Amino acid sequence: MRLVALMVGVMMLGLGGGWAEEVPARQARIKDIASIEGIRDNQLVGYGIVVGLQGTGDSQQTTFPTQTLAATLLRMGVSVPAASIRVQNLAAVFVSATLPPFARPGTKLDITASSAGDARSLEGGLLLLTALYGADGKIYAQAQGPLVVGGYSINVNGNVKQFNHPNTARIPYGAMVERGVPLELAGREQFSLLLENADFKTAESMAKTINLELGHTAAHAVDSRRVDLVVGKGEDIPALLGRVEAIEIPVFPRAKVIVNERTGTVVIGGTVVLQPVSILHGGLSVNVVSQLQVSQPGGFSGGTTQVVQQTKLEATDKPVSRIELKQGATVDDLVRSLQVIGATARDVVSILQAMKSAGALEAEIEVL
Repeated sequence: MRLVALMVGVMMLGLGGGWAEEVPARQARIKDIASIEGIRDNQLVGYGIVVGLQGTGDSQQTTFPTQTLAATLLRMGVSVPAASIRVQNLAAVFVSATLPPFARPGTKLDITASSAGDARSLEGGLLLLTALYGADGKIYAQAQGPLVVGGYSINVNGNVKQFNHPNTARIPYGAMVERGVPLELAGREQFSLLLENADFKTAESMAKTINLELGHTAAHAVDSRRVDLVVGKGEDIPALLGRVEAIEIPVFPRAKVIVNERTGTVVIGGTVVLQPVSILHGGLSVNVVSQLQVSQPGGFSGGTTQVVQQTKLEATDKPVSRIELKQGATVDDLVRSLQVIGATARDVVSILQAMKSAGALEAEIEVL
């Protein structure tokens, strides 16, 4: 058990720290930070079977693969009861794909197949014709082809050697679009540009830069995420959208600290502002070790054999380490100081949360 003692005291140096200078904006293309409303991908999913495996398919305890095979054979004119099928070279899989915008019938898509049962590996398998459905329940593509597995699993006499995940495979261009999602640009008088990260200043700068580039007022910010773009009469819409997406605009990202407590990963953005702070960090480690010992009585003593638990307690108290960040300190200064005192990733998470509570960290902490 590890207990971390953490005390953060804010020490304002000089005239109370003063106001932090505004972080200069960075330039980014509109296509990299925003999307056009309505022009989007669509997710597809389907269920099928993979055949041709070398005994690494689903076991007999998994009944739905054999039921699927029986139904497939029945559609082909072969009537076989599912209970009489004994095969280990097939596996039931779920197939997923992404339908891009403006996809037309005949467009090929990459697909991913993942085992739905207890198959050990999909290596060498062939996916039979599988229909891919959209959210509305309609078929938009058909998938089929040999699988490409990025790993392997070998089982010999109970010894298993596995690399990566052999239960998931891909088929490049393994699906063909049968139905496209209609999206006509002709006749549209307005489009909406949606920022990935909502920010009023970025939206305002986007509208202003677009108007300067086009030479007339065509864009205006509606809110912190949406910018409306008006299409002129008779204007070439694809050319207009291509020109707008290539425009570079100033971006004002929010200061963020991303924390993943499960893995101990901490990512600190360069726009994070630190205020003067003094950090005292110490640790107390407590280890409790229990062992079971057998107490055997002497001969003819009339006693019984007993199991006795022996417990050993060890406690180590580490000295307190100190970090002092002065006015103008950067994120790099904080990271270097934490490395000097030997703080672990878990300790850094606690320190950052305490700094946020003390008002010494001007950033939004997002916990994954």
